[in-house]
Amino acid sequence: MPKLLYSSASPYSAKVRMAAAYVGVALEPVPVKTDTPPPELLAANPLGKIPALVLDDGRSVFDSRAITQHLNRVSGNALLPRNPDKRIEAEVLEALADGICDSAVLMLYERRHHPDDKVSQPWLDRQWEKATRALDLLNANPPKLPKKITVGQIALRAALGYLTLRFAGKWEKGRSRLVRWAARFDEKFPELRGYLPS
Repeated sequence: MPKLLYSSASPYSAKVRMAAAYVGVALEPVPVKTDTPPPELLAANPLGKIPALVLDDGRSVFDSRAITQHLNRVSGNALLPRNPDKRIEAEVLEALADGICDSAVLMLYERRHHPDDKVSQPWLDRQWEKATRALDLLNANPPKLPKKITVGQIALRAALGYLTLRFAGKWEKGRSRLVRWAARFDEKFPELRGYLPS
């Protein structure tokens, strides 16, 4: 069985685990810490980043978007539509959700890895502006939640889960439609909720 090196707090790990569960691809979860990357992680991904998927033949797949593309292939296109227009819509939604996570993670690292007097507030503000622009766009027009979802909707739910973990009470303000969207996602796909960042 392929091994997924992951962290329970990582939104990218959450996206991959949710996607695998949704399409029924079994993965052996292997929790790892990235602050001092273990040899197993560095062997799977020389960048020392998660998630990293180690296939049965020993090959590694990283980063999260490469893994979701792999899951899409092995599941017979269960994560991405075959229709080119609908596919690009799903891929762009995944990219937007990942971009929100990129900004949120950078904000966390800025505070975690610098003493208070070295934290750059302008840097934090720029990252938050990127995330909120994307959130406002999505709140104005939340993605549909059909019976068959794509990796785009899964990535967005993972991103909102991460924001709730790290920025609870901050990202939700003025975005009630997006908050309701996340609640509806959890109602429709309760089996995926346990993979949200924690």
